[in-house]
Amino acid sequence: MRDAEKNVSDAELRARLEQLQAALRKQEEDRREQTSGGGLQIGGSFGRAMSVGFTVLSEFVAAILVGALIGWQADVWLGTKPWLLVLFLGLGVAAGFWNVFRLSPPKGAGGGG
Repeated sequence: MRDAEKNVSDAELRARLEQLQAALRKQEEDRREQTSGGGLQIGGSFGRAMSVGFTVLSEFVAAILVGALIGWQADVWLGTKPWLLVLFLGLGVAAGFWNVFRLSPPKGAGGGG
């Protein structure tokens, strides 16, 4: 009797699994149809692009500000105004560009030619 119950239970679980897989496939197809429309999708790729943009901006600005702050403080301590500020500001800009370069996708992964 236990084997019969187990077989029924397995059959029910398989049927439910197939229903869930079909629902997931339909949902994925619907999502693809919506994104292939060419319109701007709030929360979709547009939202990801905005997120990446803000990340790049914050990384770039933070590197410049940190470099300027270190240079300014070193000038105050050592009395070399404005040379260390200029030097560290340049290093901050270079670090900002390096951060942006690190965040960019590899050349072949962009999909935009």
